[in-house]
Amino acid sequence: MSGSPPSRKKVEYILFDMDGLMIDSEKIYTIATNEVLGKYGKEMTWDMKAGCMGKPEKEAGIHTLSFFPDIPITVDEFLVERNRIQDSLWPTVPLLPGIRKLVYHLKKHDIPMAVATSSRRRNFEMKTAHLQDVFSLFDGKVVCGDDKQYQMKGKPAPDIFLVTAATFLGRNVGKPEEVPEAEQVEEREKGLVFEDALPGMQAGKRAGMSVIWVPDPNLLKLNHQTEETPDQVLASVEEFKPEEWGLPPYNN
Repeated sequence: MSGSPPSRKKVEYILFDMDGLMIDSEKIYTIATNEVLGKYGKEMTWDMKAGCMGKPEKEAGIHTLSFFPDIPITVDEFLVERNRIQDSLWPTVPLLPGIRKLVYHLKKHDIPMAVATSSRRRNFEMKTAHLQDVFSLFDGKVVCGDDKQYQMKGKPAPDIFLVTAATFLGRNVGKPEEVPEAEQVEEREKGLVFEDALPGMQAGKRAGMSVIWVPDPNLLKLNHQTEETPDQVLASVEEFKPEEWGLPPYNN
């Protein structure tokens, strides 16, 4: 197969979410959260977890505790304890299937790429320190959710994808708070976002980019009603075919 199907735009740059997309961190979030909640006889279910995915840390913590108003713990106390458990587990988090192959392939063919993650900078560094064979290939082109210099709204707002494309890939995509000009709309359409979380998928579409959604199977079982629709849904990044998006195929 060669070229791009008519229904898909030829892309020129790639933006990756990280948690649950590049690394299997969602499992660790679940373990740590339920260890804290378990002290009070509670447990986070998948429908609760779905509302946390892709959101900044504080917002996700507020969402989680909103289901347990009888627990005598503040959001800050909850996050401190949960983070303590997570920090001990981050050095064990593995890459998800297909990520190493894809990142190496994009690097080999000089396809511009960057990471746009809601994760805090300190957490990003802890999660990726043992995975530098892959993350070093981004050459520091990473925007984190707590990078205050960019004054971003969290996902599902499009800010992080637009900021990342403009700041690190030099794309003329305009600013999140401004109505884009025609050439900026065209530049946005050249971007392809990989996301696993629903708010992240929405953010990518609101940024005017194509989005490949790679959700956890448990997430697909839930009833989602959003205006945004992903351009492609994959069970794993392993299923991605670069040539469908105008990129060099894997055998090149």
